[in-house]
Amino acid sequence: MIKEMPLTQDEQMELEALLLQNYYEDASEDLLSFTEATFQKFKPKGFHKKFYEILTLFALGIIKNLIISMPPQHGKSEGSSRRLPAFIAGKRPDDKIALVSYAATKAQKFGREIMSIMREREYKKIFPDVQYPERGYTGAKANTNENRESINSDGSMKFVGVGGPLTGDPVDVLLLDDLYKDWEEGNSPIIQQRVWDWYTAVAETRLHNDSQQLIVFTRWSENDLIAILEDKGYVKEWKGEQDLNEFIESLDSTEFLKINLPAIKEDEPNEFDERERGEALWPEKHSIKKLTSSRDKDPDKFDALYQGDPVNKDGLMYNPFKTYSELPPAKIRKNYTDTADKGKDYLCSISYDVPLSKTDEHYYVVDVVYSQEAMEKTEPQTAEMLKRTKTKLAKIESNNGGRGFARNVQTLVKRACAINWFHQSGNKESRIYSNSATVNRCLVFPDDWHIRWPQFYKDVTKYKKEFSANKRDDAPDCMTGIIETETKTGNDDWGDSGVI
Repeated sequence: MIKEMPLTQDEQMELEALLLQNYYEDASEDLLSFTEATFQKFKPKGFHKKFYEILTLFALGIIKNLIISMPPQHGKSEGSSRRLPAFIAGKRPDDKIALVSYAATKAQKFGREIMSIMREREYKKIFPDVQYPERGYTGAKANTNENRESINSDGSMKFVGVGGPLTGDPVDVLLLDDLYKDWEEGNSPIIQQRVWDWYTAVAETRLHNDSQQLIVFTRWSENDLIAILEDKGYVKEWKGEQDLNEFIESLDSTEFLKINLPAIKEDEPNEFDERERGEALWPEKHSIKKLTSSRDKDPDKFDALYQGDPVNKDGLMYNPFKTYSELPPAKIRKNYTDTADKGKDYLCSISYDVPLSKTDEHYYVVDVVYSQEAMEKTEPQTAEMLKRTKTKLAKIESNNGGRGFARNVQTLVKRACAINWFHQSGNKESRIYSNSATVNRCLVFPDDWHIRWPQFYKDVTKYKKEFSANKRDDAPDCMTGIIETETKTGNDDWGDSGVI
């Protein structure tokens, strides 16, 4: 066995110097390492590492135009508007950077914080050649809250509010952070138009072929800057389902790569966002209990602010639905089930009451199963709901495996509920649209349905008349089936195929 010899004092010092050199070299190449070196209290979580990885690709010029939407109080501005500009100034000292926020005072505060980072001892060890004016500087280079110029390079930084000037120099890197102050401004048509006009008439006129843009803010409205760019076809969203480098290479030079980080995960895990469905983005600071409480209080605001999914109520298929706090006496409890057509579709199964009163035209929704899970899971879930709610008759679409689903559910519920399967041949869009008014008028939901079935509620209340604008139609399709069944406008009530 070879005995290891202890390092001499000179060797130990040489090793420590080498490790320190590697430490600073890593910090000069990677934004996360840079942030950890210049912000000792920074304790990144999993999503921070992914966020900083994307920002590094932007800083290195691999991503040209980038949009990131994140919930409030999740460290968005620390990465994008404090550390990133300081990092770019070190990597690309000749670049002219412009940082824009909803007000000049907000942008200038970012500017002072960036300068504080660049004056720190650690920064100067990472980027020793970068020189911006210190306090008390009286030289020829600009050193104001609005404009700061590098002493020994062509680089500069401007900090302006929406509506402010960007005249004089071209902009190599345009950073837009929180262009709307609050909910009121974000949903004001006047402010929305003002932001768009400033962006096209002022900001874009300072850009050139190689300029980069980063737009990062909490979403407020479906008419904000991100939404307008999306509507005009300049945005492609990456959801982690394909190789990022291939996705970046597929983008045109005028297109934005968009990444949304929702506070609560709503889809399956992927390479970028490995959370399971229903997990919080930053549970150590914003627990799922806290987030769920916020969502329950105002689901529409929550979807915009925390999920990055705002909705414009113009063009919605449905008006607000009627709700109940107590169920009226029922003649019978029924169910309508639409099985998932494709891998990403939702199974939608709704149990509802037909009222005892002949003068009551409503149908009262009692329970819902709404799931993307495989049939081996949704079959027992549906059967359990049918038994728990004491549903007597169930109608299941037999398209795309629905017949087998119906048979398996019947086996599970035994004689507790009669199952009928049928083939749905009607055009989905036509059926949904033509029955929408009746669906809206006749279906009544529990007054807490946004809490009981949040994804179902979201897919119903945000459903658009413009069908191509919708992510899915499983919930409206199933609700339409109920109305067709009860009004006999679809397949003849409960019998074109017989009861199993």
